[in-house]
Amino acid sequence: MIPRFLKSCLEHLRNTGSAMFFLGDILSLIFRGRIRFNDVLDQMYEQGVQSIMIVMLTSFATGAVLGLQGFTTLGRFGAKEFVARLVVLSLLREMSPVFTALIFSGKAGAGITAELGTMNTHDQIQATRVMGVDPIEFLVVPRFLACVLVLPALVIVSEFLGIFGGYMVAVSQAHLPGIFYIHQTMEAIGYVDFFSGYIKVFFFAIIVGWICCYQGFFTEGGAVGVGRFTTKAVAYSYIAVILSNTVLTKIILTFWG
Repeated sequence: MIPRFLKSCLEHLRNTGSAMFFLGDILSLIFRGRIRFNDVLDQMYEQGVQSIMIVMLTSFATGAVLGLQGFTTLGRFGAKEFVARLVVLSLLREMSPVFTALIFSGKAGAGITAELGTMNTHDQIQATRVMGVDPIEFLVVPRFLACVLVLPALVIVSEFLGIFGGYMVAVSQAHLPGIFYIHQTMEAIGYVDFFSGYIKVFFFAIIVGWICCYQGFFTEGGAVGVGRFTTKAVAYSYIAVILSNTVLTKIILTFWG
């Protein structure tokens, strides 16, 4: 058992080092301006279309549930007028960035891994090398940049839909005036509340793009391997997003409060 455990640890360390060098290659190409902008736009459209509807539905439902729970709980203390603050702060600081990143990794991220994995198992990545084209520049950089650009936009959509869901519940169930709810929402939002959640999004986008591109680029094992590596990409993305959210929340609260 001990040799197997040590071998497993060594393999994980080797994969971690390989992933770090892979990210370094991506960032090096980006900083040197070797970006295929038409491919980036195509990937942004594809990834956005894959994720937008489920993000909208999930966000609206999340805001509505927050409104219901907030109205029920705060109503016991005669403070139901604060439900708007509960909804907007929960969405901006935590729920919209995290939920959208998880949905994005499960939809667009899985698609990225499956596409690259299929290309690799059919030797299409090797064929680009034979033609003298850098496969990371041609295949990976557009998908990685699209993740970094699309996910923040999806989070903004998520926040608006979530706030609207809370508004609908507050007006219809808690019988709060719509103008009062909007006023409370605008009053509750501060500089820190918006940017603390938005800073997280860029880290989440880098993490999801990096993990999904890496797993797809190094997929092996044919059709079975594509499925296995796609599952690993989504699982690792979920774990990385949740753990990084904990660390980033602690750092943000330490410096900004």
